[in-house]
Amino acid sequence: MVARAYTVAFEGVDARQVEVQCALSPGVPAFSIVGLPDKAVSEARDRVRAALASMAIALPAKKITVNLSPADLPKEGSHFDLPIALALLAAIGIIPEEAVEGAVALGELSLDGTLVPVIGALPAAMSAADDDRALVCPRACGAEAAWVGAARVLAASSLTAVIQHFNGQSPLAPADPGEVREDVSGRDFADVKGQERAKRALEIAAAGRHHVLMIGAPGSGKSMLAARLPTILPPLSPAEALETSMIQSLAGLIDEGGISRSRPFRDPHHTASMASIVGGGRGAKPGEVSLAHNGVLFLDELPEFARPVLETLRQPVETGEVVVARANAHVRYPCRFMLVAAANPCRCGHLADANRACGRAPGCGEEYLGRISGPLIDRFDLRINVPPVDFMDLAEAPVGESSAVIAARVAAARAVQTARFEGSPGLRVNADAEGRLLEDIATPDAEGQAMLVRAAERFGLSARGYHRVLRVARTIADLEGADRVQRPHVAEALSYRLNGYSA
Repeated sequence: MVARAYTVAFEGVDARQVEVQCALSPGVPAFSIVGLPDKAVSEARDRVRAALASMAIALPAKKITVNLSPADLPKEGSHFDLPIALALLAAIGIIPEEAVEGAVALGELSLDGTLVPVIGALPAAMSAADDDRALVCPRACGAEAAWVGAARVLAASSLTAVIQHFNGQSPLAPADPGEVREDVSGRDFADVKGQERAKRALEIAAAGRHHVLMIGAPGSGKSMLAARLPTILPPLSPAEALETSMIQSLAGLIDEGGISRSRPFRDPHHTASMASIVGGGRGAKPGEVSLAHNGVLFLDELPEFARPVLETLRQPVETGEVVVARANAHVRYPCRFMLVAAANPCRCGHLADANRACGRAPGCGEEYLGRISGPLIDRFDLRINVPPVDFMDLAEAPVGESSAVIAARVAAARAVQTARFEGSPGLRVNADAEGRLLEDIATPDAEGQAMLVRAAERFGLSARGYHRVLRVARTIADLEGADRVQRPHVAEALSYRLNGYSA
């Protein structure tokens, strides 16, 4: 007789169903797990044996074989403990087999039978819903997994509670979805004195999810501006929150009893490796570009990043997804993020100040920014100079707009775009538009078109640069509530493109 339970194995953000088969046969007492398990899965037999012993459940003096099917799919992680235990309990008649087969289970067992939270509860719930099964998971994972409304999520604190549920002694109540609210009230755009042009550029970027490059002297406020960008971004929609949280679940970043509707803000250090930025390592885990999905990826001191790391950003920025290929894994992660980068104009940072610049100016600036390749710079929609703020301005009271005022305009522009792309799957903001659709929504009036053509001829705009100007102009028009892109919108979009850097 073979008893069956079900769980999942992760391939990127996808969860593939795994059938856990348990058979008891005559022979020398043994407990073996087959089906391409890694070390953590192989060790499950000891955790399961100890957990059952703590509950005074004796294993029969038979040969126990657990097979994880399909056998050619690598099995990694400690979440196989619970399904292995359930299949074994069903095989020895402790719990009904048909009840176990109607659920997908995942969870790590401690030696006393307590269920320890594991990663991947959200993708597992999606898989369970597709197979029309319930999900049994640790209590700490319930609020996260319950966001999948189509799945019945049963969160238990221990293996004893799971056994009592399947035996009908004490049924588990379905878990409720949890939401974590992050407090960002301590930061506000009103704190930034001066830098009105930079604020305007970030407002445009937030409205259309455009990429921004800020170049300015040390202390001019680049990092301060970027840190306040999340305060003007609209909250994640339910669909976006689910997408983003599935990636965070696989990375083990959901540990507060639910998922967040705040957009992610990732700011890796410039010493970060390629695997940490684009993904990889053991198990081809998601990198920073994927963890920033539907949010912001801030790269401070951009020229200081390793050149190979910067070059790997070119494809994710353009396509909105990254493929992590390793010898034992080939997975695809979504990564539609807003890239915000900051850099000094040169190594010393004072290229624009004749009294403080080094003796190698202006050659030092060209050499320093030359670390950023032309094709990568070409992918920034807005490029702005952030000049130093005069110390006399710092003594004045804040006079700029608050984040709440700017956020209201951004939300209104995003609502226009949501309505515009309602019938276009995969498109949400102006930055996603391309081809014929971009021409339909962003072709300017006659005066604007003439200006754009003259600028393209004079400054040598690339085809990518031409289309990015159109996208930015469309976003500027949305912020003003204009139905048609006009000459002033094109002029402002060009001003962020043609500022001395590669077009």
